[in-house]
This record gives sequence, structure tokens and C-alpha cells, in this order.
Amino acid sequence: MKIIKWLFIIFVLFIVVFIAVGLMLPTQYSVSRSVDINSASDEIHKYVGDLKMWDKWQPWTYGDPSLVIKTGEKTTGVGASQSWKGKDGSGELKFTKSDPKTGIEYDMFFDEGKYKCKADMKYNGTGSTTEVIWTMSGNAEIPVLGGYFALLVTDGTGPMFEKGLANLKTVVEKNKQ
Repeated sequence: MKIIKWLFIIFVLFIVVFIAVGLMLPTQYSVSRSVDINSASDEIHKYVGDLKMWDKWQPWTYGDPSLVIKTGEKTTGVGASQSWKGKDGSGELKFTKSDPKTGIEYDMFFDEGKYKCKADMKYNGTGSTTEVIWTMSGNAEIPVLGGYFALLVTDGTGPMFEKGLANLKTVVEKNKQ
């Protein structure tokens, strides 16, 4: 009987610690990766600023082959949009800024708009080499679990950004005109 009592106490302590840590973890997250591409920003923008071109470099289908991506009626410029559905859920994004010299900004919504984050792809440089910086940030406002979720977003999204930027570099440099 003492073993069951101790197991119960350990279980309760684990739950209390899990909740306490979850309440103390920051719920805000930010993920950023960059790559240098041997191309001018307007050439890069042909692939980044047009959602129809994202299938040539985006990394998401590598992690989820069942992913279905649909572009909106508008695929370039402010208001361009796409939606997706896959094994890990659904979401959509909408361009809020698009400039061939500076990059794009977009809002992303997950689980039918329940969760929102901001993302951008900035171009830095002039001439024949451009640094492309891909960033996503948000706040996981989920009681207790938000801090844990923020940690997972950072760890899971970083490698996908790296893969996507490597793909973008390959595609742009291969097709440079």
C-alpha cells in the first residue's frame, strides 16, 4: 500500500511541476534563418513573391507528403493567399507586404484562425548577392501548454526554414537569367 501512495505522490508532484514550469515558460516565439543567394533581390522575388512559385522551393511537403496546398485567386502582391491541409492540421497565409527590393511579409493562421503568427522573408543586399532572412514570430497563448508549444515551434520550424532557404538558393541560382 505504501508503494501506491508514493507513486501517487510522485505523479501529483510531476503534474504540479509540469504546470508550474508551463506557466513560467515564455509563450512568445521567434524563428529566423538566413542564406546568401548569388542573385539580385528582384530575381529572388520571382520565386518568393509569387505563391504559384513556392512549390519549387518550399520545404513543407518533405515533412508531410499528404499536404495539400491551394493558392487563392490572387497569388502575388498584397492580399495574395494560400491555404493548406495536412496530417498536422490546416492553415492559411496572406501577404501583407510584397516588394521586389525588400521582400514579403505575411500573416499566418492555424486551426481555422484560432492561432495567428507573423512571418516575413527580407532581402538584404545590393548587386549580385542577396541575403534572404526568413522569420516567423508569434505568441502561443495556450494556458499552461503555450510555453511548451513555443519551444516546439522553434525547434521544429528552424530546420524547415533551413531546408526551404537551401531549396530557394538552388532554384534561383540554377535559373538565373
